[in-house]
Amino acid sequence: MLRSPSRFVRNWLTAAAVGSLLVGCGSSSEESANDKARPAAKTEVTVEPIKASTELTDTNGVKVSLEKKPERIVCLFALCDDILTELGIVPTATNSAVLAHPDFLGEEKAKEVDIIPGGFIAPEVEAILSHKPDLVIGLGDTHGKLAPALKGATTFWAMQPETWQDSVGYLRDTAALTGRTAQGEKAERAFRVKLAEAEKTPSDRTALIIYGSDENFGVATPEGDVAASLFPKIADYPWKSRGVEGSYSLEEILAKDVDVLLVETLSFGDAEGKLSEKLAANPLWSKIPAVKNGDVHEVNSEVWAKGRGTRSLGIVLDEATAALR
Repeated sequence: MLRSPSRFVRNWLTAAAVGSLLVGCGSSSEESANDKARPAAKTEVTVEPIKASTELTDTNGVKVSLEKKPERIVCLFALCDDILTELGIVPTATNSAVLAHPDFLGEEKAKEVDIIPGGFIAPEVEAILSHKPDLVIGLGDTHGKLAPALKGATTFWAMQPETWQDSVGYLRDTAALTGRTAQGEKAERAFRVKLAEAEKTPSDRTALIIYGSDENFGVATPEGDVAASLFPKIADYPWKSRGVEGSYSLEEILAKDVDVLLVETLSFGDAEGKLSEKLAANPLWSKIPAVKNGDVHEVNSEVWAKGRGTRSLGIVLDEATAALR
């Protein structure tokens, strides 16, 4: 029986996807924290004005205070790159590969952005500081340990996105800190309009996002995966978080009659091949309706698993709605 890894393992798996260990948003106030993963209310397309400020309490209650508008920003995870791209800012340095995507900077321009050595899990502090950043943005549960080493030399901002609302909130917060308020409002509005349009005609097909590199696959659930948090609005998505130790077996997936499978292949070092191809060795795999009907879609894990921001989520919506037709 094949079982999916825990949420901690997802972070570790996603973290491993780009060569070294690498990781696998409230907005205006329309939904409470307890309701964020529910499909209830229709998405509001009205965007509240963003006010520029060098001090704020972010969407998850973290206080951020800067002496001036940041100009040199180092990104330690892809949501940062996504947000900066939406705001028309190129990070001073990054350790994400999402910038190479054609809907971001593209391969050639992305090569001009310095890469922080050390990988996602352990980016080198000296390398970060060598760029003289005004602001360093990282993932809280992974990079929080760097805060003491960076203290006094720069400002470290720990983000912890779990839903699309968190991502929108962080976009707004970053727009306020950088003074890119108009760009932030434009990006938020574009995403909200796209989501609202998609939810007008939700699919009645059952969808599933899985991730991994081999038979130890994972199931993305709306409570803790930003891309998956969109799906209850646009499809039948019956997958709920089972906590840190939770998992789904292939037998359970088969019982749900999944119509559309979205697959995030996460690579490990020299590992090759698509996750869907590796799972094909299991006889249960071929019995899933999506597999039998040719509705298995390998997606870009840099965007789907790691991007998490409004630009990445816009791509997710485009690809998901096309697959769900």
